Amino acid sequence: MNPNAPRTIQLFVTCLIETLRPEAGMAVVRVLESLGIRVEFPRAQTCCGQPAFNAGAWDDARAMGRHTLDVLAQSDAPIVVPSGSCGDMLVHHYPELFAADPKYGPLAEQIAARTYEFSQFLVEVLGVKNLKARCAGRLAYHPSCHLSRGMGISAPPRELLSNLQDGELVEIPGANECCGFGGLFAIKMGEISSAMLARKLDAIESAKVETVVGCDVSCLLHLSGGLHRRGSKIETKHLAEILDSYVPTNI
Repeated sequence: MNPNAPRTIQLFVTCLIETLRPEAGMAVVRVLESLGIRVEFPRAQTCCGQPAFNAGAWDDARAMGRHTLDVLAQSDAPIVVPSGSCGDMLVHHYPELFAADPKYGPLAEQIAARTYEFSQFLVEVLGVKNLKARCAGRLAYHPSCHLSRGMGISAPPRELLSNLQDGELVEIPGANECCGFGGLFAIKMGEISSAMLARKLDAIESAKVETVVGCDVSCLLHLSGGLHRRGSKIETKHLAEILDSYVPTNI
């Protein structure tokens, strides 16, 4: 592990993890703490404003963004986000939203510069690629669009998964294709979203895997719902939930 890495971080947990998949958030905390990282949780955090931003309601997004920036500015610790979607909002869209704001523009740039997605923080900041986690069976990685295209993060999740003990990482056909969620896209363009999901589920089932791993709970919930409706036994797990399996405390 990088000896010069920060020892304290702020966790921006995201709305979906907090409300729908808290076990993923707890797994993030356990993994980081097992590496000797102190995890701060700013209790006043709420939605980053991405749904409003995507809907074109930029004034509403700015209101939520100002609150988030004020909350995260109370500490100068790096910010870790277990979501490519919300990470992309903080890193790229906040500076865009507040470009003309004399107060929040510079603050948005400062926050963006110390915001990291979870896998990115582990691999690129801490220098940790192998947590000696165990996960038996065949796994597939789903690269969410906001993580791979928005944040440009591709290698870190795969590096961490390739070092799992006992598990077999399988590449699914068309892995880089969108699952069809896309936040409000799945609501506004339901038929197209469903068609994209069906194509993705066909690819997953053809790979004969037991678990689909991702870094965005939004995509995982979308995939899980589709798999459930098909009567499939394939599970979906956030990367942190996989890494939380038998993580040693002496890395």
